[in-house]
Amino acid sequence: MSKLPVHIASFLLLLLSACVVLRPGPAPVSENPAVLTLVEQARADTAQNKLQSASATIERALRIEPRNPWLWQELARLYLTLGDHAQAESFAARSNTWAAGDRALGAANWRLIGTARAARGDAAGAQAAETRAVELER
Repeated sequence: MSKLPVHIASFLLLLLSACVVLRPGPAPVSENPAVLTLVEQARADTAQNKLQSASATIERALRIEPRNPWLWQELARLYLTLGDHAQAESFAARSNTWAAGDRALGAANWRLIGTARAARGDAAGAQAAETRAVELER
């Protein structure tokens, strides 16, 4: 087996390292193991289309961490899927209350609010929510 010249090996190593982009993953929903277990259970229920069970599980997690904006957003998404658009909007707004400057989370919440408003026939409200999401992404 022949060896690669050092300059070619160095180039290949540099090329491979350029392909790996280290990006921070999404913020963890919680550091509390009980909350994380409940979120995993809710997501498994959601995957099996057990949306009522999933929402009840997230509500249990919220009793542990009532100021957790990620949990409120998770609940908002579930209610949106369930077709309860008013509750989805309310929960997304609650998530924004606790988001504490997390602009990405805020933008996602505003998009969720826009979707809920559009589903209720509020085109102007949906557009206003989208505008707010775009502002947060700047």
